[in-house]
Amino acid sequence: MNLEIPESVKVWSQFAHPVLMWVLLGATLYALYLGIQIRRTRTAEGDVKKELIKGRYNVKHHQVGSLLLALMVLGSIGAMAVTYINSGKLFVNPHLLVGLGMTGLIATSASLTPFLQKGHDWARYTHIGLNLVLVVLFGWQAVTGMQIVQRIIERMAG
Repeated sequence: MNLEIPESVKVWSQFAHPVLMWVLLGATLYALYLGIQIRRTRTAEGDVKKELIKGRYNVKHHQVGSLLLALMVLGSIGAMAVTYINSGKLFVNPHLLVGLGMTGLIATSASLTPFLQKGHDWARYTHIGLNLVLVVLFGWQAVTGMQIVQRIIERMAG
């Protein structure tokens, strides 16, 4: 069975990954904000703590983090699939390797959840460290990803 993908789908599918990743970068920054609020809640006292608890930052952080994990893994796999469909190969370059590393980082960070829930400080500091590296790499990926998008657009125009 030979399934032929329409050319228009092949062309426009190349833009799904960059759009998704920009949305995920925003969601990652929101998760960072929520994490900071959790930390503030943990260290606050009295009425300030009561007010912060009402924000349910821990629940929101967990939900956003879970969504980030799922969409980053699917986005990484999807990007490789689209690249292969359009080019017949994967381009092994820093953008791909860093993206795969980021997928591993977010999975490792998420895997610490049971230890975080039990209050292990080592897990908390590891989670924070992994996610700070992830945010820095995400910023770098945004720049290199836009360079790739520019090359795709130039190829489409030429």
